[in-house]
Amino acid sequence: MMLPMFSLIRREFIRWIRAPTWVISGLMSPILYLLLFGQAFDLGKLLPPGTPASALSSALSGAPDYFSYFAVGMVAFASVTAAMFSGTGIIFDKQLGILQRILSTPISRRSVFLSSLTFRGILTLIPAFLVVGFALLLAHVPNVAGLTVGSGVSVLDAADFLVAALVLSVAFTALFLSFGFAAQRIESYFGVVTILQLPILLTSNAMYPVSIMPSWLQYIVSVNPISLAVNVMRMSLFGTAGYPYSVAVYLAGLVGWAALFVGLALLLASRALRTDVAPNRGSALSQAIADS
Repeated sequence: MMLPMFSLIRREFIRWIRAPTWVISGLMSPILYLLLFGQAFDLGKLLPPGTPASALSSALSGAPDYFSYFAVGMVAFASVTAAMFSGTGIIFDKQLGILQRILSTPISRRSVFLSSLTFRGILTLIPAFLVVGFALLLAHVPNVAGLTVGSGVSVLDAADFLVAALVLSVAFTALFLSFGFAAQRIESYFGVVTILQLPILLTSNAMYPVSIMPSWLQYIVSVNPISLAVNVMRMSLFGTAGYPYSVAVYLAGLVGWAALFVGLALLLASRALRTDVAPNRGSALSQAIADS
């Protein structure tokens, strides 16, 4: 199982590096958000002059300023946005007949799904960590807001941050992959993804503090997987004061969402891949990968 998966992951990597436009656009999008939206939309400037810094930090879940609050939320935003395109490769493979060739080999259906999930799940971390590095860099530019991290950040906190980002990436990559296996046309895929993207992001605390939201929306935000991941990330960088639950509780909820999305994707993928295929001809897998 491991060798066929490695071959499919290698194919995904080759296809990714052969499309530099997609690579550059995927990396530039979060940078533009930080440079434009993050710099212009500073909620802290709406407070009356002389407001204590502790009051602002309390409203921003421990973050010292709005840009720091926003930059951590952008890590989740970048992960989910990158995961949106996970299912497009599956649809193109179906339309070009490449998936049918791969399925004509002895490789298991689960390996086809897991190879895409493994590569795409890790790939979505690239723009996420680019956001962190770029936001930290902006803190050293005069007259520009940047990410300010608390002084007590430990190796364990950094590990919690990494785990939350990875689980969130895997969860939404699996979700959008499931749509890719279920959809037959690229238009249908993007129609569903476009409808879901903004509600998922705007019903989280990635960009706005929960305290300014109406009570009915606060409940939705509290169970949103993006909010759970962002809570862990902010607690890792800014401290745990003001949060009703521990890091472990938020991580457990996030893992639960990831398990649900991966299970749904496995179900839809197994149904989509349950088709009659041609008999194996020895090196069919290698030929399919080479042709693609």
